[in-house]
Amino acid sequence: MNVDVGEHLKVVRKMHGLSQRELAKRAGVTNGTISLIEQNRVSPSISSLRKVLAGIPMSLGEFFTTDFSNAGKVFYRRDELTDLGTGDVHLKLVAAQRKERGMSVMHETYPAGADTGEEMLTHEGEEGGVVVRGEIEVTVGGTRAVLGPGDAYYFDSALPHRFRNPGDVDCEIISANTPPSF
Repeated sequence: MNVDVGEHLKVVRKMHGLSQRELAKRAGVTNGTISLIEQNRVSPSISSLRKVLAGIPMSLGEFFTTDFSNAGKVFYRRDELTDLGTGDVHLKLVAAQRKERGMSVMHETYPAGADTGEEMLTHEGEEGGVVVRGEIEVTVGGTRAVLGPGDAYYFDSALPHRFRNPGDVDCEIISANTPPSF
C-alpha cells in the first residue's frame, strides 16, 4: 500500500480526537512539525515519525499497514449504501465499511403491507427515527402507534419491537441506533 504520510497522519490524529497541538505535546515536538508533516511539506524520518506516533500511541507497523481510507470519508452517494434488508424491505446502511462505527444510520423503505416479521425484535441499545413518507405502525412492548410524515420514535431497543406498513404507499424512514447492531 502506498501511503500519503501527511494525509494518513491527519486521519489517524483526527480518529483519535487529537488536535495538532495535543499530538505535538504528547509526542514532544512542535505543533508546527505536525502541521508541516500533514501538509506534506516535510517528509519525516522513521525516527521522527515513530516519535510522533508514540503520542497517539501507534506503532509504525500499524500506521503503514492499516487502511484508513474509509475513516475520513464523510459523504456517501445512494449507490454506496449497503442494503441489509430482506425481501421488499430495504435497510440501507450509511458507512457500512467504516471500522468502529459508533452508530448505525439507515434509510429504510417498507412497501405497502411489508413488516419486519411476526417475531418481535430485541437488541442492545437505543434507536430512533423520523418518518419521511408514508406511514408505519411501530409496536414497542405493549404500545402501538401509526406514524406519518414528520412523526418520530425513540426507544430502548431491549424492548420487543416491530415495524409494519399498514398503508398503501411505500414508507420511508431515516433512523439511527447505537451501539450499531447492523
